Amino acid sequence: MRMSTTVLTLLLASGVPALAETNWEVVKTFQIGGQGSWDYLTVDPGTHRLYVPRSTHSIVIDSESGKTIADIPGQKIAHGVAIVPEAGRGFISDGGGEGGIVIFDLKTHAVLGTVTAQPDADGIIFDSASGRVLVVSGDKGTLMSLKPDVDPKNGKIEAPIELGGAPEFLASDGAGKVYINLMDKNEVAVVDMKARKVIARWPVTPGGAPVGMSIDTKKKRLFIGCRKPQKLIVMSTVDGRVLADLPIGEGVDATKIDGGQAFASCRDGSLAVAAETSPGKFEIVQTVKTGTGARTMGLDPTTHKIYLPTAEFAEPKPGGRAAMKPGTFMIIVVAPRATP
Repeated sequence: MRMSTTVLTLLLASGVPALAETNWEVVKTFQIGGQGSWDYLTVDPGTHRLYVPRSTHSIVIDSESGKTIADIPGQKIAHGVAIVPEAGRGFISDGGGEGGIVIFDLKTHAVLGTVTAQPDADGIIFDSASGRVLVVSGDKGTLMSLKPDVDPKNGKIEAPIELGGAPEFLASDGAGKVYINLMDKNEVAVVDMKARKVIARWPVTPGGAPVGMSIDTKKKRLFIGCRKPQKLIVMSTVDGRVLADLPIGEGVDATKIDGGQAFASCRDGSLAVAAETSPGKFEIVQTVKTGTGARTMGLDPTTHKIYLPTAEFAEPKPGGRAAMKPGTFMIIVVAPRATP
């Protein structure tokens, strides 16, 4: 699908980067197979490797060939992976049981140990400003933190920060503040990492049930994927003002930003592409058909490729969700196509 002449003209006039003049398309699919569901996919742009939690284990995939490089065992309910190349370590949030943060070596992929966390350890990122790995606990409603060089066998998390709601995912502005979706409160909690407390709460109205989040630190904007109703919310990180609310597909789980565009991946098999078509005005400029279940994604900013994990599904039973067919796990690759 090509952008309309009007949209292209607006994009050019507004000075949006070159990638905003492209369409996006599925360019390949990696058939991975194996056991387990999946959650947040993380891309390491330095090595072009994909880290994918698969319930009880996490796999490492070469992003160009689709070959599985390593399989990291020992999780109960793996949710996400944070990479800290400077420390030579990766961190997996494990939401099963009491909750834990599995630490592994980035070169050998060997498990170094597990630091006890809180139940339902979920969204995880590395915040360079505080020098901490940050993890949210959905059940406890807290933000957990630990130093990347923590003792992987005897170390502990720092005192958790109370959030006052059930967190889902988070983003850092790289300057001391962290923004966290509170799914049950329909708001974003703003945490001052130096003070280690919530300093503001911003409603995502007219969106609701916020899950996916990404940040444009230069333009000071959050892109928040909401499920009820289905919206991509553009929010100012200066004052929490909602700048736009855009319609997206059903079952969003992640948002990403690249080249002046924002993306929202949805379980219904749609990838919404949003752009600032004129100063202060945002629109959905394209919807890419991906695959049912492709609700999370990772983006490599150096190659401008998007990776969406999913699988084949059986016909759902009445009132139930479709079951994943064994051995059909795959990763769909979406890339830009230059407009002639």
